[in-house]
Amino acid sequence: MNSFNIILASPRGFCAGVERAIETVRQAIADHGKPVYVLHEIVHNKHVLQELEKLGAIFVEELDEIPSGGICIFSAHGVSVAVEQRASELGLRTIDATCPLVGSVHHMVERYYAEGYDVIIIGHHKHPEVEGTAGRVEGKVHVISTEEEARQFEVENSTRVAFVTQTTLSKTDITGIKNILRERFPLLRGPKSNICFATENRQNAVKKLATEADLIFVVGSKNSSNSNRLREVALKAGTEAYLIDDWTDIEPGWLTGVKSVGITAGASAPERLVEGVINCLKQHGANEIITMEGLKENIHFKPAELQPYHKGV
Repeated sequence: MNSFNIILASPRGFCAGVERAIETVRQAIADHGKPVYVLHEIVHNKHVLQELEKLGAIFVEELDEIPSGGICIFSAHGVSVAVEQRASELGLRTIDATCPLVGSVHHMVERYYAEGYDVIIIGHHKHPEVEGTAGRVEGKVHVISTEEEARQFEVENSTRVAFVTQTTLSKTDITGIKNILRERFPLLRGPKSNICFATENRQNAVKKLATEADLIFVVGSKNSSNSNRLREVALKAGTEAYLIDDWTDIEPGWLTGVKSVGITAGASAPERLVEGVINCLKQHGANEIITMEGLKENIHFKPAELQPYHKGV
């Protein structure tokens, strides 16, 4: 058994939007009793979902699964206008736990659309955040996830094109696509990016961690976009990295010959999962634990509240 150090990334784990979404579900159960229903996964982490299910949350894939008059919470990823309207038609009482930073992207799309622009969303097809953002307006919205798609994309009016980005991407995900779009559409409007501060902070921390660690574990679920991006950032920096749900995913052979193991966590991963990884590594030779210096995040959002009830139309 070889001996090695553990280096903890900072910041890591829960972001303000995830904290808000989880607290919204907890508060809804406390205020209104169980069950409360959540459309899709409130955040992408199976451990968090299991904890909330024990408290009385029921996760559904379709609004029709919720009884009329039931409380429906929209996830942190946001939903389309059509989903909001359908919830009203079914007589559901809704709580919108959309991350405020995702909500700001929604407003940007709505504004560009109102001004007559074709709107591009740089992001992953079928991702719930992208689907919710695209569904804020009807028509003239295009999802682009690759440079090839950016080259082939066509619009009627090349002078009225704007873009937004998925909040959980990395800068390298969007740079090439943006460059192609700006070359093709010189009057392109859009932000520097919509990557949220928490996503960027965690990616920057991993870049620094990759210079100090021989191996990096990213604690997060396989369907978590921001967790996958953290692993990609580490790999692009030249450091081997694995995305793990928890300590049970660790293969002892990965630790052979390493002198330092870095640990970070996606924005949906609770700190107790990191502690589980640390305890596992201690049993395999870890001794000193070092926490990197990093940015302190002091932003917090209030839990979302029940929307005024309007009986189905």
